[in-house]
This record gives sequence, C-alpha cells and structure tokens, in this order.
Amino acid sequence: MSERQSALEVETAVEEASQAGTSRFVRACLRLPVDRTPVWFLRQAGRYMPEYMAVRKQHTLLEICRTPEVAAEVTITAAERLGVDAAIIFADLLLPLTPMGVDFEFVAGEGPQVHTPVRTLAQVEALETGRVDELSYVAHSIERVAKHFAAPRADGDRLGIIGFCGAPFTLASYMIEGGSSRNYVDTKKMMYASGVPGAAESRAWPLLMEKLVEVLAAYAQQQVEAGADVIQIFDSWAGVLSVPDYREFCLGPTTDLVERVRRLGVPVIYFGVETASLLPAMRETGADVIGLDWRTPLAEGWKAVGPGCAVQGNLDPIALFAPEAVIRARVAEVLQQAGGRDGHIFNLGHGIVPGTPVENVIKVVGWVKEMSQR
Repeated sequence: MSERQSALEVETAVEEASQAGTSRFVRACLRLPVDRTPVWFLRQAGRYMPEYMAVRKQHTLLEICRTPEVAAEVTITAAERLGVDAAIIFADLLLPLTPMGVDFEFVAGEGPQVHTPVRTLAQVEALETGRVDELSYVAHSIERVAKHFAAPRADGDRLGIIGFCGAPFTLASYMIEGGSSRNYVDTKKMMYASGVPGAAESRAWPLLMEKLVEVLAAYAQQQVEAGADVIQIFDSWAGVLSVPDYREFCLGPTTDLVERVRRLGVPVIYFGVETASLLPAMRETGADVIGLDWRTPLAEGWKAVGPGCAVQGNLDPIALFAPEAVIRARVAEVLQQAGGRDGHIFNLGHGIVPGTPVENVIKVVGWVKEMSQR
C-alpha cells in the first residue's frame, strides 16, 4: 500500500466518524461547527478533588487503574461534578510498560520508578510486544464509562469519552532513565548512538521505538473498541528535545502511531509540555488536535501549528488559584484569542494540581459555556 493510499484511508475513517452524530467535543476535534466551545481538563480526576482522595484512602494509584469499576467511578464522578464536555479515562501513562516486561512502582514523594532501566540493545531486544491483552482492564473501564454516558445530557449533547496513551519518546524516557529526569542523559545517549552507523548499540533506539509503537497502537485499539471517541497521545517530555533531535529521532515513530490510531476512525490529540519550538513539527504527525501549554499565547500557538488543525488549551493551571475576577479575565483572554474559530477545545496548559479549589474549576466550566456561545 502506498503512503498516499494509507493517508486516504485515514482521512476516510475520520470523515466517517464526523458524520456519525458525534458530540460537541468530537466535532471540535474535527474542526466542525459547534454551538459553543467544549471544555474539559487534564487531570480532572485527581488529588484536588475530595471524592478522589476518599477513594485513594482505600486503593493505591495502580489499584484504581487496574480495577475497572473503581477507575470508571473516579472518571464519572469528576466529569459529572465539573460539568465538562469530555471524560478522560482514569489510567496512567506507564501501564503499558508492565506487559512489555518492565516493572515499575510509584514511590511516595518521588513518583514512578522503573526497577531495571532499559539501556542496552539486549534489554530492548528482550522487550515483549505480544502481551497487550493484559491491559484490557483499561478497556473494561472505558466500557463502563461509555455505558454511563451513552444517553444525551440535558442540553442534547453526549459527553465525549477520551482514551489515552503515552508517546514513544516519553515512554522510552521513563524506561531508560528509570523515572523522571532533569537532563535525560541516558535517553539521549541511546538516541545519539542510533545515528552512528556500525556502533554497537545503534539499533537500540529504532528498535525500542518500533516496539513501543506496536504496543501503543494495539493498546489504543482496545480503548477505541471499548468506546473511546478520541485518543490523546501524551508526549510529556518531548520539550527537552531540540527541533533537529525531535525530527530525527521522534517524529517518524510518533507519526506512525498517530496514523495507526486515526485509522481506527477516531481523532487524535497530541500534547506535550514546553513544546513551543516543536509545534510546527508536531503538526506534521497528522494529529487532528495539538495541545498547547500555557507558556505561549493561544493565538501564537495556533499560528505556529498552522491552518487545518484544531488546538486544545491553554489556561495556566496555577491561574485557578487566583481571585475570581482574575480567573474570569484569563478565561476570557483564551477564548478571545481563539476568536470563535472552529477547532478550539478549552483546557488547561497542563494538569490540575493538588490543592486547586474545586469551586474555581467548576466556575471556569460555567464561564466557558457562557462566554463561548455562538
């Protein structure tokens, strides 16, 4: 199959989805007209919400992720409490590492830790790709959420269901560094080695990318088949890369993943942090929506992304701690920069942080609905 045929298949699949009576949220992802700007939040089910903390007293983070009835409850509670237009399934980026043979845990105060970092070609070759069915608990969670929100709401719109996965670079960085990192030395060492023909470890990076794309595409397919309307791909740490490095080592695998997911007939949101310099390259992945962090004004970010693409964002999460008048002004500023154009989804420029007043989040939802009416 030629690249042109493949691209046409993807466009046809997404176009068919756009004709299927989709939600306000999905229509915005596809840059179709909507009656108002849809709104949801990154980490909208999290530690700032008392209902979630009550669940955490009974379960660890991984127990919630791996128990469909609990993950679904947390997802549904947050979406209904806030009144948002989409529910993102409660899960964690690192879940696919386990069926690949990479064990990890969450250490209090330190975040995720991989027990044995993957830093050699032999370790990459040993990674498994045939155990994706072990992640089916996420699909079962989505099935429960999709069933709960199957009926239209009072305004006649159906809530959008978002599945997600990490991007190849971001998951690779966790595998290689053993957790979060400041400089990503070991990750970049493996990347750069792949550019040296004949080097002993030159195959490690491309093989790792290939295996991650295979697992992540299958994982996304499980979520779509379970009822996810959209898949968001998180490239949380891509902002540590220069534009040449992103293009050489990450753009190809990420584009492959985006194309495979879009071929399932759903839009793709692609999001990274501190990625202002990468936005034009990120657009080349073919993602339907590019998420913008808060560091660049939305109008400038959208210009960098270019025409023919939707954007998501981009209120500073810490603005939610400000006085009410300040928050309202910031919401109005984001909407003003979007200018009522088709293809804007209101969100934060990153996730809601612990301690955020829930009432402020709810107010933002109301203001977006009020100010963005067409």
